[in-house]
Formats: sequence, structure tokens, C-alpha cells
Amino acid sequence: MASSRNQHNKNQLLGAPTIPNPEWKEFVCGWGAAFINITVTFPINKVMFRQMLYGMHTKNAYIQLKAEGFRFLYRGILPPLCQKTISVSIMFGMYNHYQQVLNSMVPQWNTHIKNSTAAAAAGLTEAVLAPFERVQMLLQDNHFNARFRNTAHAFADLRQYGFREYYRGLTPILLRNSVSNALFFTLREEISERMPHPDHWTGKLLSDFCCGAMVGAFISTLFYPVNVVKSHMQCTVGGPFNSLWKASRIVYEERERSLRKMFFGVHINYTRALISWGIINASYEMLRNLLVKPHL
Repeated sequence: MASSRNQHNKNQLLGAPTIPNPEWKEFVCGWGAAFINITVTFPINKVMFRQMLYGMHTKNAYIQLKAEGFRFLYRGILPPLCQKTISVSIMFGMYNHYQQVLNSMVPQWNTHIKNSTAAAAAGLTEAVLAPFERVQMLLQDNHFNARFRNTAHAFADLRQYGFREYYRGLTPILLRNSVSNALFFTLREEISERMPHPDHWTGKLLSDFCCGAMVGAFISTLFYPVNVVKSHMQCTVGGPFNSLWKASRIVYEERERSLRKMFFGVHINYTRALISWGIINASYEMLRNLLVKPHL
């Protein structure tokens, strides 16, 4: 994994031509990695969401979901399955695309600056999928269990409030996506170069999993309060649109002005991110080895 990246960076520094990656394959690798991840981590994510929304402890969130039954456990999985698979596909695919664009337009830029810019741009592009994230929040909130039957019904119901309602909470999404993407690809590159590079595929898979897990858990924890505010913004239907600053103040007041309570659920979020981004990174690299690297 790291050797091909190192060669690519050396080619950039020396001004040597590089063979462009087949872009559609980067999108496919990202999509497949996200699909594998969502099917494994959705129940964990639902427990975390209840903690974020209501400030409850893990045990109480688990009891609440258990009382609702298995029928509602995977309720709301379709939006993240659609949103996350396409989102991660865009994340990796557009990152590769923007890299190539910047390499041709501003080859004199520092490689780290070009990569960070490409990553941030890919994150901003992902925000077009915000309506899926919005509907997922509504379907996971038990206050709307009786109002929304399923994903299609929720999308149809929101139509009466206008197009803007689908993008409620867009500002924290743009902030989170752009900065976290830049951090993810930068740290992922740095850590992967320092990880051991075993010859056997199982060792490579474990190395890629650990790299993605460490980076993903760190970034997810760092942006946890932003996601808390976003969840509260998106669990409102109709009414005024609060700014990010105003929404943050409201949530902070609701949590009794306690920074610790702003991080309620962070431990399960950290655990979920470890598993989720470990799976995504390992799956992406595995698929990339199968689809992309043989043609480089």
C-alpha cells in the first residue's frame, strides 16, 4: 500500500509523469468498503445516536432499543446504506479526481497542500447527500416512530416544508466533512508509511485495519460535539432554521453547560469509529488491490 503511494509522491516531486488511476474503480472500492461497514456497525451506531440525542447512558439506550424490539433495530438503515455507500464512494473517488485536477493545474504546489485541498473538496462534494443523513436522524428518533413509516414516507412528508428542509443542519456537515477529510487522508498517509508492511495478505489487512481504526477514532472523537449539535438541528421538522452558533448554545444549555455532557456517548462512538473506519480502510485497500493496482 505505502510503496505505491511513495512512488507516486516521488514521481510528483521529480516531475515524472504518473499514470492516472482508472477513476471509476476508486469509486467502486469506496462504495464496497462502505457497504461492508454499514451492515456490521448499524446497531452500534443506533445506540450512540440515542445517547447523542437524549444525553443518556449506554445501558439506558440499550434498554430503550431492546424494548422497541428487533423490528425497529434496523429501522432507518436504508438512508445510511444509500448515503454512506455513495458518500464513501465520493470521498475516495473524488479525492483521487481532485488530486489529478490539482496535479495538472497547480503542479508547483506542495504535495501535502494539494492532497489536503483535494480531500477537503471531496468532503464538500459529499454534502450533496445531506438529505439522506437528515432522514436517517428522523427515523432513528423514537419521537417520530408513529409519524414516519419508512424512508420514502419521510422524504415525501418533508416535501411540504420546502426544499431547504432536506438540508437542515447543512453547516455542521460542511464543516465536519471538509476538515475531517483533510485530516483523514493526511494522517492516513503518514501512519500507513510508518506501519509494518507484511508480505502475507492477512498481515496487510490487519495493518490497514489498524491504520484506519486509529485515524477514524481520533477524528470521530474530535468532531463528536459537532455531530451532537447536527443531530439536534436535524431532529426538528418545520420551524426556524438556527445557525450553528445558536444551535450549539441551545445544546450546551440543555446539557447544563457541561462540556462532559456534550461528549455523552463518545466512548461508544470511539468504539464504533475504531471498527467502522478499520473496516472501511481495510476493505478499500483490499478492493483497490484487486481492481486498481494491477492496472497501475
